[in-house]
Amino acid sequence: MFRTIVLGVALLGVAGAPLANAHITLENQQAPVGASYKAVLRVPHGCEGSATVAVRVRMPDGFIEVKPMPKPGWKLDVVRGKYQKPMSMRGTKVNEGVTQVDWSGGNLPDAYYDEFVLTGYISDEAQAGQTMYFPVVQECEKGVNRWIEIPAGDAAHTDDHGEPAAALKLLPKR
Repeated sequence: MFRTIVLGVALLGVAGAPLANAHITLENQQAPVGASYKAVLRVPHGCEGSATVAVRVRMPDGFIEVKPMPKPGWKLDVVRGKYQKPMSMRGTKVNEGVTQVDWSGGNLPDAYYDEFVLTGYISDEAQAGQTMYFPVVQECEKGVNRWIEIPAGDAAHTDDHGEPAAALKLLPKR
């Protein structure tokens, strides 16, 4: 009986571990190339008990024509710039657009969950079977979480050490 209780408590501890390491993810983690995509970034917690006050997301190469959704109580800033190479959207070449979106000035307590939303288009040049990564920096009243790590096998790898970036698996065109 005691052994069963100890085993149950140990398994409960292991089952609960991912919650402590939960990170910012995309609600829909697959999308077809050459189509519109609504990126819903899920923020499950703050920084070790501290409230989230800013969320900054860098757009991956090939995610173009980005439009963020404003959030009541948050300031929205959009950084525009040239793409690394021209992209196409339904046959039209696009050379520049939104490269980063910042929501700041809000207050998301650690005990609550929220979502940050933007839409865009997965360029015609994107490759099915590849993964797009959305690096996110989450700033809190005390501390920062960097959800920016991209696996070494991907061309967009970062040398910064952080937690896994939100990942989107690219599917074939419809």
